Amino acid sequence: MRRFVAERTKHLIRKNFLSSSNNHSFLSSQSSFFSSSSSSSTIVDPSSMESSSGVTLQTINPKVLKCGYAVRGAIVTQAEKLNEQLKKEPGTLPFDEILFCNIGNPQSLGQQPITFFREVLALCDHPTILDKSETQGLFSADSIERAWQILDQIPGRATGAYSHSQGIKGLRETIAAGIEARDGFPANPNDIFLTDGASPGVHMMMQLLLRSEQDGILCPIPQYPLYSASIALHGGTLVPYYLDEATGWGLEISNLKSQLETARSKGVTVRALVVINPGNPTGQVLAEENQKQIVEFCKKEGLVLLADEVYQENVYAPDKEFYSFKKIARSMGHEEKDISLVSFQSVSKGYYGECGKRGGYMEVTGFSADVREQIYKVASVNLCSNITGQILASLVMSPPKVGDESYVAYAAEKEGILSSLARRAKTLEDAFNSLEGVTCNKAEGAMYLFPRLQLPEKAIKAAEAEHIAADAYYARRLLEETGIVVVPGSGFGQVPGTWHIRCTILPQEDKIPAIVERLTAFHKKFMDEYRD
Repeated sequence: MRRFVAERTKHLIRKNFLSSSNNHSFLSSQSSFFSSSSSSSTIVDPSSMESSSGVTLQTINPKVLKCGYAVRGAIVTQAEKLNEQLKKEPGTLPFDEILFCNIGNPQSLGQQPITFFREVLALCDHPTILDKSETQGLFSADSIERAWQILDQIPGRATGAYSHSQGIKGLRETIAAGIEARDGFPANPNDIFLTDGASPGVHMMMQLLLRSEQDGILCPIPQYPLYSASIALHGGTLVPYYLDEATGWGLEISNLKSQLETARSKGVTVRALVVINPGNPTGQVLAEENQKQIVEFCKKEGLVLLADEVYQENVYAPDKEFYSFKKIARSMGHEEKDISLVSFQSVSKGYYGECGKRGGYMEVTGFSADVREQIYKVASVNLCSNITGQILASLVMSPPKVGDESYVAYAAEKEGILSSLARRAKTLEDAFNSLEGVTCNKAEGAMYLFPRLQLPEKAIKAAEAEHIAADAYYARRLLEETGIVVVPGSGFGQVPGTWHIRCTILPQEDKIPAIVERLTAFHKKFMDEYRD
């Protein structure tokens, strides 16, 4: 019976997947900059194709068609449908639950929020309880004190009101103090722009820098699809530089120079370099010396350095440490006038994992006053980021300190989350490396593994017959037979001819053995089925 259910499931998913997926190929060759292929995240009902307003795929902005976002692509759409089926019709699939390993969304997978952060947020949003006697017994003294401090910084103590377009000044001051404590160099609150997560900051910088397709952004391959999508939406050109898988996803300056020269020879003006550290989807943590080389490269070539540092708290390798690019630049003696640097931080990652609160910031340094005015103008168009996210961003950069009532509990929660993530990363890394034809670099940081798949030629041919990338075919089969959701590596970009999947380390520890067991059994069956 289960075999019949499995075959029926595969047939239904294959039918729907083909109707909702375009070719996942990201780069057709080493020299190509960007391919518009992507996976659709919605199934379109043919009956809804006609529109009285004349809005069709042929008449919408072609930049929208060009961009893609694989993290929530066709496979995830199918997984959500199967999840609904399991709720309505238990026992109709060859597995009893969907295991979402596709996205860095910790609390959706059972991670608990940090108590101190949530206490302060609750008190700020409902300040009338601050004066009640019962509150003293329900909330820690330092969370009550912090809530009062924050409310005093908000005009009218109204968390439901708009703020300054860069964010509440007192909160920016707290964040600047946190950056200074982290780096050992001064930070200016006026350089801080509070945003709804890191993504709006990235979009804001793309709007600022990209004038036409003749403007390019150097972007790592593999990369987080936010960058390829935002570059496409804002009409620029993605200039790829390839991370070296053989050296643990190392960043070679020689490759940066080569790609920059190639782009310039094609008439592309390269405006900026994106660096993701720790890496997504690759999980590497850059060495300090490598970061110095990157800073020097950007300074010499006149490039804006866009530093995605949202995983700065997620470092698991004992021999690695996170250093912000601002700290690196200042320690090299470079002043603000020497290099344009934008650093992105988010409350969605780290040990906090507050994705739904949509909090973050960008620190903008090294731009002239007149350009800064334009950045502020773009920020003003959105009025302001949400106040809850602003408060949370300040808490992340100024958590409880030794001696505070909440410190012991806070430190235990933080350590418990990070040590568990490290154990999960190691278990999954070992599991992938035990599989035939699979190699997986160590997850030094971030929340993901990006194993390479050596797939049989028959499997690649089967994928080609269905007009999808081979790793997308593998990921789809993995979903339909086990309920495990991963993202095809083709959605992040990869060296042509290689295949990968991205798998998060976020499912709770008690779920990891089931993932390993299902993955191992599936992979053996898949390889046997397509063995040459």
